[in-house]
Parts: sequence; structure tokens; C-alpha cells
Amino acid sequence: MAPDHAHRPPAEGLLWYLTKDGDRSCLDLYERHYSSYRYRDGRKRVLFAGPGEKIVLRTAKGDAMLVWRKFIDKSGQQGVNCAVFRNESPHLSSELIRQADAIADFVWPCHRLYSYVRKEAVRSSNPGYCFLCAGWRRWGMTKGGLLVPERLPA
Repeated sequence: MAPDHAHRPPAEGLLWYLTKDGDRSCLDLYERHYSSYRYRDGRKRVLFAGPGEKIVLRTAKGDAMLVWRKFIDKSGQQGVNCAVFRNESPHLSSELIRQADAIADFVWPCHRLYSYVRKEAVRSSNPGYCFLCAGWRRWGMTKGGLLVPERLPA
């Protein structure tokens, strides 16, 4: 049986591979992400991306992951959500985001991209800076205090 990360090599210079919700390497990264949800009843998580249309991306070594989700966001945000981004690789986060943006733009053309950043949960003194370096801008904050970076369609 092929491993759950079986894939073709990406085109020259591309860092992302398409994978599926539940990819073991991505699940391990997700469990180290601050947004990781733990079941109260102790169930072991198998999937991590959540409902809706989704794209799960990972690097070849499984040391970075990003999840795009298009769903009805209860907060009222519109567009395609970067639901999880975790980078433990040597690649610049801004470059990974730029490449992931191109994939989202191909799948969902003319859609706004947005994410949520819990500033107290990241080590950076400038939370969300990797998104800004990738060409995103600050939209504002949610009622709950999350930063909302966004990238508008071209």
C-alpha cells in the first residue's frame, strides 16, 4: 500500500505537494499548531482540515503544511481561508505562502484570501509578518482579538 504522502515531484522550484486531510506528517504538524483542537473525550484525531472545500499542502519532507478552506465562516469573513499554516522547514514562510497563494488563485480565481493569527500564540514580535512579506495586508481584528491578514484578488 502506498504511503498517504505518495506524490509526484513538484515542478522545478515549487515547494508544495498536494496531499489529503489526514496526511500523517501534516497531522503531526497540526498537533503542534496553536489552533489544534483536542477532543474532550480523548478521541484520537484522524482529520484536521475541517469541513468545506479544502486543499492540503505539504513539503516533501513533511516539515511544513498549509490548509486552504472555502466554507461559510460564522465570523462573516468572505473568501478562502488559510486555516492552518505551520513551517518547521528551512524555507522562508513568506515564500511558502506566495506559492500556496498561487495554488489557491488557480483553484478559486478572483477570491479574497484571509487567515487568522492569534498574536499571543506566536513567537514573533510582529505576528502575521510572514503574510505581509508574502504580499498580504492587515485587514483588522475579530471581536475575539485575532488578527486578520488578507490578500485581495488581482
